[in-house]
Order: sequence, then structure tokens, then C-alpha cells
Amino acid sequence: MDRDKILLTPGPLTTTLRTKLAMLKDWGSWDSDFNAVTASVRKSLLAVINGKDSHVVVPLQGSGTFSVEAAVATVVPRDGHVLVMDNGAYCKRAAKLTTLMGRRCTVMPFDEAAQVSPAALDAMLEADTSITHVMLIHCETGAGVLNPLQEVADVCKTHGKGLLVDAMSSFAAIEIDARKVHFDALVAASGKCLEGVPGMGFVFIRKAVLDGCAGRSQSLAMDLHDQYAYMEKTTQWRFTPPTHVVVALAEAIAQFEEEGGQPARLARYQSNYRTLIDGMAKLGFKPFLDPAIQAPIIVTFHAPADSRYEFKKFYAAARDRGFVLYPGKLTQVETFRVGCIGAIGPNEMAQAVQAVAGALQDMGITSAAPAAW
Repeated sequence: MDRDKILLTPGPLTTTLRTKLAMLKDWGSWDSDFNAVTASVRKSLLAVINGKDSHVVVPLQGSGTFSVEAAVATVVPRDGHVLVMDNGAYCKRAAKLTTLMGRRCTVMPFDEAAQVSPAALDAMLEADTSITHVMLIHCETGAGVLNPLQEVADVCKTHGKGLLVDAMSSFAAIEIDARKVHFDALVAASGKCLEGVPGMGFVFIRKAVLDGCAGRSQSLAMDLHDQYAYMEKTTQWRFTPPTHVVVALAEAIAQFEEEGGQPARLARYQSNYRTLIDGMAKLGFKPFLDPAIQAPIIVTFHAPADSRYEFKKFYAAARDRGFVLYPGKLTQVETFRVGCIGAIGPNEMAQAVQAVAGALQDMGITSAAPAAW
């Protein structure tokens, strides 16, 4: 196969040739041309959420998790109390990093096959007034659940609590409008639905809370207030920026805007999702989630009940055909995941289904029907 393998994962993603080519030039980290690219990216990112009047955006080196950790340490006071609404693996990671940042953390568990409950949150905030902030994973890609951001934000606003949103896998695909959704911080990254390459996160921080963030972080490198203040003063990053990642993101954003922005990107991913679901159903595969709460980002499927099924062999056979799948993240039952995002369309998704069919054939599996659950 003469093309790159297609990544059906929640990130890194398949990128366009234009995005790849943007990385062929070297950039000086203090050079005015590069600083102009940084400024352009920041302006474009704010436009995605209509946030220029209400929020600032602070880019940060590293994977998206770096930025989640930085957001907690910067926005939450050291004596703050964070409630993490937990319906999956990335919620658990958020709770762990919150604790490691030295902030008090309470975990509110929900089933991994269900959305978090705004009503339960309302009752919890009523019962425990010591909670200062709520952490929500917008799209929990452990299973693929889309959580009710607007409703959670409304509950937090009613109770006067800060909201931190991990929008890693939803930003630029699922609508988030800062004029409607009240949040203190929202985190996303370059290598997800904007279809850039990994290596940079960014955090939107509400202007009304920004000044209060000074001096809160116990980290030098991950102090978002200091990063913001330095950028505003100098137009530069405090420490060596991921130059190639930034320029690739600028090129990816240009393509995002040409495509039609968030609504167009969502439409393509929904088309990918429908192609995947329909094709996999014909092979006998059953999705793990109720379609009503499924985000068109990544889909969890039950593993076939056939005793010959083994994920490593299944993965390798699909990979040999040019498609990289993703292992399951669930503890309840055996699953695997297939992403619908990246620089791909329904044609590639149909080809992915064909690759899965071929993998089953290699393993002697005639039906992908799952075990009774």
C-alpha cells in the first residue's frame, strides 16, 4: 500500500499533505514571522468558540494532558476543591492529576455507558458547599460518550462554581459557544479535531478569573498565567515552542476554515460515523453505547464472541490492510474502538470496514456478533 496507514484513533490523527508540508521549514522561536503565526493561531482559536470578548487563549507545549494539568494548577486555588464527574478513563486521569497538583478532589462516579447527570451534580453542589470547581470531560473517549456540557455549565453557574472542561476530543467538531456556555477554563489540543499534529495544547481562560490566577501554579513550565502575561508582553513563548507543530496547526486551521468551520467538520465526522456504524452492523458488530449519547468522534464496539477472536491478531490484520484501530478502554466487557475523526471521509471509512471484514476472514470468524451482555 503506497499511502500512509489511516489512523482510526482519537489522536494523533491522519493529516493532510498540506499540513505535513507545513513542517518542512525551520523557524526561529523568537523570529517575528513565527510570532505572527502564534498570534494568528490564538486569534483563530478564540473565533472557534466565539470567545474573543469573554476569554483569552493560552497555548502550551506538550500533549493535551499537559494543558489539563496546567489548567487545574493555574485556575483552581491551592485550597480549592474540585469535583470530577467520572464516566470513563479520561475522567479518572483528570482526578489523578488534580490530586497530584495538590488540590482537594472528589470523584462523582457514573456508569461508563451513560452520560454524567446534571441533576445529580445539582444535588451534590447543594449538599457540599466546599466544592469550588467542577471538572467535566466533554467527550469521554474511553467509551465515546458525549456529556451534556450546556446543562452542566448551567448548574455550575447557578451555584456560582467554576467549570473546567476537557474538550480535547470535541473542540472544533462539536459546537461550543462561549456566549452560551459559562466556563472558567476549557482545554483542547492541536492533534485532535483541528487535524493538526500532536505536541501543543491550549487553554481558554475566562477573563473575569484571569487576574486571580497569578501565582497559583506550583509549576514554572505549566503556569498558564505567566505564559499568558509573557506572550502578551513579548509576543513570544516563555520557553522553546514546538515550532513545527504551531505552523502545522496554522495550516490545519486554514483548511478547517476553508471547509466551513465547526459545522462542516461535524457534518463530515457524522457522515464517517454513519458509514462506520452501517458497515460494521452488516458484519454483526454491536456498538457499546446507546446512539443517543454517542459522539461521532470514536465508537466502541463489543468484541466478537467467537473464541478465535484476539485483539492483537485482529489489530495486526487490519493494520496490514492500512488501518490502525484502537484497543478498548473498558473494564466491564472486551471491546475495541474505531475513530471517525481526522483528514478522512466516508470512502476511507467504507474501506476500513472492508479491512475489518478481511481481518475477520483471516481469523476464520464468520460472525462478529458479541457475547450476550
